[in-house]
Amino acid sequence: MPVHSKIVPERNTKIVVLTIWRSFMNQDTEKKTTVPEAKPQKTPAPKKDGHKPPLRINLHIVFLSLIVITVAVIAFKLYKWNKGVPSDYDPNFQTDAFDVEVLDSIIPLAPDKLEGHEDDGVTTILCLGNDPFSLNREEAHGLANQIAAKSGATVYNGSFTGSTISAAHPSYNDGYWMDALSLSYLAKGLCTGDFEQILAAAYYSYDPDFVPTVEMLQNLDMNSVDIICIMYDGIDYIQKRPSDDPNDPHSIVAYTGALRTAIEAFQETYPFIRIVVMSHTFCHSISEEGNFQNGDRTDLGNGTLSHYLQKELDVTSDCGVSWIDNFYGSINEDNYLNYMTDYIHFNAEGQELLARRFVECIFPDKAEAK
Repeated sequence: MPVHSKIVPERNTKIVVLTIWRSFMNQDTEKKTTVPEAKPQKTPAPKKDGHKPPLRINLHIVFLSLIVITVAVIAFKLYKWNKGVPSDYDPNFQTDAFDVEVLDSIIPLAPDKLEGHEDDGVTTILCLGNDPFSLNREEAHGLANQIAAKSGATVYNGSFTGSTISAAHPSYNDGYWMDALSLSYLAKGLCTGDFEQILAAAYYSYDPDFVPTVEMLQNLDMNSVDIICIMYDGIDYIQKRPSDDPNDPHSIVAYTGALRTAIEAFQETYPFIRIVVMSHTFCHSISEEGNFQNGDRTDLGNGTLSHYLQKELDVTSDCGVSWIDNFYGSINEDNYLNYMTDYIHFNAEGQELLARRFVECIFPDKAEAK
């Protein structure tokens, strides 16, 4: 059977040719196309909008700066301290003033102590002691007389030269009659009215003032006395009497024991009498070679002079009586040459100073008036 050719229409032929051509061109393009290399991109510059970029701080630099500043300040301070400051001190300047703390303890008499006591309207003072009161007793510049003049009070002088606060023996011994004139014996006589031993001792003495003084004490009406003023110099210290007895606070052979015994006897018998103790002043002792020894630096066996002072203050505080500090407040290590005639006794200026101190402490209104 004969084969007959099928004729394809012309339009279909063009479509086939075009398809083949596109396929060929696509293959050729894939072979020749290469991936372009990535180019570095530039960071766009910040727009100028008026704001500055933030400031970066280096902490290391900050710390280093602080260390440098600190070292510089310390160095400046050390330099300034080492250089010092100008001083107004003049090594050649001299002054009589002294800077000490005065230990006065002024205690008024309790009002209840005056209950039942009739006031005669006259201020009467009895002075008990030794040389500060007894020397120059007849002179206008005597201590008791100056107290009378400055205070306007009636003053009785019951002092004995060379006597002490403490006794030398625990019981009376005729071989040492001065014990009868010590403070505890005088207090006993004034409180009991028994002056037998005291008067006998006065007759033993060669001092013409002793007997009249004892007779005055015998005849004195203690009900008329308003104040008892007690003052002894540093004789107990110089005679090496014990300052105190820890086992017996009332031992009359001890400085504080005899003082306590006398004060308590007066308080019990005459509660309406105000008691004022004036302390000793600065003084010297005399060595075996005859040299002066500073009382505030020399311990003669029972403490220095200031040790006795503190013990005396302790007793007056315990007993509740007034105490005037003459050691620091009147005649002291700095000014004693102006007020003393020797190692322990006072001149007229010294007695005036002690009288003025008494009046200033006990009669302040009268001291201001003068």
